[in-house]
Amino acid sequence: MHWADAVSPLDYRYYGPNERLFPLVHPYLSETANLRYFLRIEAALARGFARVGRCSRAIAEEIAAACDRVTFEEVHAEEQKTSHNVRALVNCIGRHCSAEARPFIHLGATSSDVWDTATALRLRDFTRKVLLPELNRLLEGLINVAREHRATVQIGRTHGQHAVPVTFGFAIALYVERVGGRIEEIRRAADAQRGQLSGAVGAYNALSLIVDDPLALEQSVLAELDIEPAAISTQIVPPEPLADLAYAVISCFGVLANLADDMRHLQRSEIGEIKERFLPTQVGSSTMPHKQNPWNFEHVKSMWKEFSPRIVALLSNQISEHQRDLTNTASTRFVPEIFVGFLDALDRMNDLVRSTDVNRERLEANARDAGRLIVAEPLYIALSTAGVDHAHEVARQIALEARSSGRTVMEIAAAHPAVAPVLDRLPEFARRILDDPARHYIGLAVEKVDVICARWERSLTVSAPAIR
Repeated sequence: MHWADAVSPLDYRYYGPNERLFPLVHPYLSETANLRYFLRIEAALARGFARVGRCSRAIAEEIAAACDRVTFEEVHAEEQKTSHNVRALVNCIGRHCSAEARPFIHLGATSSDVWDTATALRLRDFTRKVLLPELNRLLEGLINVAREHRATVQIGRTHGQHAVPVTFGFAIALYVERVGGRIEEIRRAADAQRGQLSGAVGAYNALSLIVDDPLALEQSVLAELDIEPAAISTQIVPPEPLADLAYAVISCFGVLANLADDMRHLQRSEIGEIKERFLPTQVGSSTMPHKQNPWNFEHVKSMWKEFSPRIVALLSNQISEHQRDLTNTASTRFVPEIFVGFLDALDRMNDLVRSTDVNRERLEANARDAGRLIVAEPLYIALSTAGVDHAHEVARQIALEARSSGRTVMEIAAAHPAVAPVLDRLPEFARRILDDPARHYIGLAVEKVDVICARWERSLTVSAPAIR
């Protein structure tokens, strides 16, 4: 089937035809990759039996070689007969093995030993080898933008209204911190994934008939796969580690969506402080030839809207009756889509942080235009520290008059009988702020940028190199 014949937009639009993302995703999250992980586990089980002397090394290697030969098409065809994917897999492995080797295939294991361990392995591997390097690349890009614009003044906005000045670098440094924190949580959650080889109800019943020490066998098999066993399981691995990893990814998705939304708003025609790259052949509207839209930032937010609610399915999967029911199986099949959707948004954001144009002139102009009113806060603080009673109300009344009259706050303040005498007594630094708040009233914004960026730069030096 061609990817264009698929139903999911991930397949026909965001993953299948994407020459960059396809080779990153396919080895871990495709159904063929899932089968390869299943087969790795079956081969590891056979080798585990050989290590404890339950079968010969030759039989174990015969089973492992058979696992290398099994194809997705074989297993799919067999499942049409068995209506059971893991037994179909076992049957297909057996067709490539001798009668002497066949009894040791999948011996003592249950389907979830294979399924849950494979799910944990492939999502952990994808996170470690793809997501975390790409997240480190984003963190590096954000740090570079924050440092470049550490002192580029920007009017701060709360409730969509002008507040007091910050710097553009300070605004980006917030996302440096938030993305960095999510990277640490994602890494921890990936490392906490667990496997199992404990049988039909998790009590090692069948394995106890096969080997003297089922726990040692489980440890040996999972060590070959480089994953630790769950402390205890039913027929399934406890669902919380997978839910924790999905939550860590989705919460990071939310940080990207927030950044994307902020950057989208800054591109409004009346703001114009940044501009997404627009290619010469690109079209912004099917009817309005002049349009140049922030569509890539909007895409990131749109993908987050689709995938963030899926955490509910992971939380619902926490309930499985007694030693297991089947109500979590279909819903778990969709979990990799969360990771693919996140990677698509992350890949797009990585390009955006390196290609978006920051308009310094517009940033400064907007800050200066806001200065005529936003000086009310430093005026209030200066009056309070000088002992003026009800200084907030005095400054508020002055700001109201400035809004209605078109005059500046400081023009009115200079003629105010209770304020003018105080202004003459203010220290030099306070007068400098009141004269030019857009330039001087930025608090510790620059210093904060330096501290935050330095902290996360240190973390990058010990992280895996980014995929390029």
